[in-house]
Amino acid sequence: MSGAFDPRRVGRELARRRRTHGGRDWPATFADRLTEPLPGPAAVFRMMRERRSAPVSMADAVRIPRSVSGSLPSLETGVTWVGHATYVVQIGGKVILTDPVWSRRIPGTPARVTPPGLPWEALPQIDAVVISHNHYDHLDAPTIRRLPRDTPVFVPAMLGAWFRSRGFRDVVELDWWESRPLDGVTVEFVPAHHWSRRGLTDTCKTLWGGWIFSVPGSSVPGSSVSGSSVSGSSVSGSKIYFAGDTGYGHWFREIGARHPDIDLALLPVGAYEPRWFMRPMHCNPAEAVQACVDLGAPRMATMHWGTFVLSAEPLLAPMAEAQRAWAEAGRPPDDLWTLAVGESRALSP
Repeated sequence: MSGAFDPRRVGRELARRRRTHGGRDWPATFADRLTEPLPGPAAVFRMMRERRSAPVSMADAVRIPRSVSGSLPSLETGVTWVGHATYVVQIGGKVILTDPVWSRRIPGTPARVTPPGLPWEALPQIDAVVISHNHYDHLDAPTIRRLPRDTPVFVPAMLGAWFRSRGFRDVVELDWWESRPLDGVTVEFVPAHHWSRRGLTDTCKTLWGGWIFSVPGSSVPGSSVSGSSVSGSSVSGSKIYFAGDTGYGHWFREIGARHPDIDLALLPVGAYEPRWFMRPMHCNPAEAVQACVDLGAPRMATMHWGTFVLSAEPLLAPMAEAQRAWAEAGRPPDDLWTLAVGESRALSP
């Protein structure tokens, strides 16, 4: 990529230095974990100029599918899409929030185009929160402040201090491929093709990744929507993969090799244009479908679209292109979960 900044070069040296944090010894930077160089200033300014010259039309915002139930069903194993990368995951009797964002705005972007699909007051007791990385559309301080301080929080390496400084008492920091139990549910942190930064001087100082939630159990023959059964591939156990933010790359095959029994993959399909800029860090819909294939997951649920305008594609393009790519891959239509904002869907016991 022209004008790209490659912190991996200094990252390899800095990674040899160590930081003691949260009782563990961490590298001084995670820049050596980058799959590709980050865009440099010239590329960033070019992207900003292109976006100003061709802004995304908001006319289709009213056509983004929304659920009007406003309540959370009790599911043995299933998910509810709140919007963007926020899912309520119910598995093994636990309720887990992914990258919770209930704010109307996040820094640097217009207000959200769809409200949260579930009122905050409708949430049950949250058994754990997981954070994929520290970007503002995934780590939202106003939302985090609403959580009880005894909520267990699972975060990437070196992000724990952010939560401890805000009074959270049960913070688990993990490196890639590390896991911890959550009262019968195993929570594992896995790699992603992304990066981290929250300020001007902390690029790649904290890690980034996705999460896998798993419990032992019987096979899951299909899914159910509003009480009606639909067909699906039989898989062993209950295992849900949450990708966080990621581009496409080799990690999906590696995750699938280590976890060949994923029931459902929650994959991002938005914020992918222009490709010359977004490709290393955000999947487009076709790449997300290929990632699901690489994972060996029979089902995919979409996310990271229809909430915040972060890029140049039309508002409804992620859903339409995901459906097209899924069909072209020859996958069963019912196994692509393009959930409405606020919609819940359960894996059948």
